[in-house]
Amino acid sequence: MTDSGSCVLLDVTLCSPVGEILLSGCEKGVHTINIKLGTDKEESIRPVGQSEMSPELQRCVDWLQCYFMKPESIGTLPSPALHHPLMQSDSFKAHVLWTLFKEVGLGKTVSYKQHAEMIGNPKAVRAVGSAMKNNPVRFLLFSYVPLIVPCHRVLRSSGDSGSYMGGKGDDIKVWLLTHEKKTNKIFINGRSIVNRIITICKYF
Repeated sequence: MTDSGSCVLLDVTLCSPVGEILLSGCEKGVHTINIKLGTDKEESIRPVGQSEMSPELQRCVDWLQCYFMKPESIGTLPSPALHHPLMQSDSFKAHVLWTLFKEVGLGKTVSYKQHAEMIGNPKAVRAVGSAMKNNPVRFLLFSYVPLIVPCHRVLRSSGDSGSYMGGKGDDIKVWLLTHEKKTNKIFINGRSIVNRIITICKYF
């Protein structure tokens, strides 16, 4: 348990297909998601050991488990609440990340140029790229809120995946995009076909 300003943070470590993931959050939401580079990858995703969790942190764990194991059902779960101080600000970077969080769902990708256009500033391509760069907080740890804020879905204009986690997590970005591409076959415009069928059936 740690203290971050007025928030008391709780931590939980998960094993996952992309390596160990360290979640940190308070009672109001998730602060950071750290993907530990160089750690063992497992087919399942589950907590490592016993950890005290707030309801919001548990909701994030449930969301990640669904994302990795049943991504076609991710639309049935509420998105985890984010409470990192930056995400509460009115900064340009916060605007870039919130737009990505809200507009680029599972099954979608955008280029840096398209993302700049989405925030209403087509000339801000470099600034958008800079806003998504997340610096490591300590050796072999990548910090911020990846996966939930899907920076991995932003590609180069050429269609290349581009770098991830400062170039150290390029294989993780490829894995995530491939994982989502498999699911994309049952999505239309980022929404599950299954959910659409259920909605349509309600009218008959």
